[in-house]
Amino acid sequence: MAVFSRRAVITGVGVLTPLGMDGNSFHSALVAGKSGITPITNFDPANLPVRFAGEISDFDAKNFVDKKDRKALRVMARTIHLAVAGAQCALNDAKVDKTKLDKTRFGVVFGAGLIAVELPELAEAARLSAHGQPGNIDLKMWGEKGLGAVPPLWMLKYLPNMLACQVSIFHDAQGPNNSITQSDVAGLLALGESFRILSRNHADFMLTGGAESKINPLSMTRHCLFEDLSRENDNPQGASRPFDATRNGMVLGEGAGVLALEELTHAQARGAKIYGEVLGFGAAFDQKKDGSGVTRALNAALKEARVAPADLDHINGHGLSTRDSDRREAAGICQGLAGGPGVIALKASLGNLGAAGATVELIASLMALEKGVLPGTRNYQHPDAECPVEVITAARPVKKNCFVKISMDQTGQCAAAVIRGGPL
Repeated sequence: MAVFSRRAVITGVGVLTPLGMDGNSFHSALVAGKSGITPITNFDPANLPVRFAGEISDFDAKNFVDKKDRKALRVMARTIHLAVAGAQCALNDAKVDKTKLDKTRFGVVFGAGLIAVELPELAEAARLSAHGQPGNIDLKMWGEKGLGAVPPLWMLKYLPNMLACQVSIFHDAQGPNNSITQSDVAGLLALGESFRILSRNHADFMLTGGAESKINPLSMTRHCLFEDLSRENDNPQGASRPFDATRNGMVLGEGAGVLALEELTHAQARGAKIYGEVLGFGAAFDQKKDGSGVTRALNAALKEARVAPADLDHINGHGLSTRDSDRREAAGICQGLAGGPGVIALKASLGNLGAAGATVELIASLMALEKGVLPGTRNYQHPDAECPVEVITAARPVKKNCFVKISMDQTGQCAAAVIRGGPL
């Protein structure tokens, strides 16, 4: 087996969340125990059974790009806006001079989910194809009249690979480029691939992470029909209760989490600030839906990192707040991290940010190591015998300089990354 000596360090963070639009304000809000879950205002949710989410109320992508580039935003959905803005924030934070980067060794890997269409864009096409009967689309009429009413560049706004594509175009990144569409675990899988790319000497500098907005009438309707959502409209800030015995479903949200990931000597040569280092990564599939995939991902990450459970300050959990997912995750943690530390679960404060969630939550732990204070988990009051993990409920001082981030999805994909705080 080949051994790679190149090390991957984090030199910049871009984070857009319901609780803050930069690392410092995001960390402060989490430590203060604030919640970003509120009634939805971006559209009228009155006819939906769920009317609250982790919403970013004041986001405008035009504020994050140069004036000359704003025209390009017209062919991007909100999810892609979040990705482009998050990437720019990460670059700004890394204080990198792009003119001095080798563009052929500047890569981009992003996690993405299903991007829901904005309903007005297809409304006229649907009307022309319905013979005056809403919901009854005639395919012959769709071909003859409906398609002509669809905006010519419509599809480019909603392809999941456009997150990585648009970020690469904006910054002339000509190195490795990929998109991972694996739901909630996509952002952490993207980090894992970027880690491998740097280790194998295929790039020197990477932008990696994820972005997603689920705050859309079509997306919300789909999730209400097919996903396990909390419906506590009268208690939005208390609705997400990871690992709690009274948990009754997840809460949706939106955001972006992007990391500037860089080979160590490349970062040192330009005098970059180093937030931390990716020590190990693991992924597995939980075919049995019993938590064993979480255990195997954790074991692989810890083995590569050469870190023992006792060396970790905390576990940054997935904490979806559904009955089944939390039970499986807790079982996997107990099997893989016996003797390990407690767990924080930040979806209680943010909602499920989909492909953005893992990287956003990882940044929270990274900021905690830098600031010396770890935020706690909101809304955990009733221990569940089926989730026998120690949940950290109040902010506390950071005790050690390593943590592990876990991410999962509903189908069984699991990932884990071990991060050591900087400077090295």
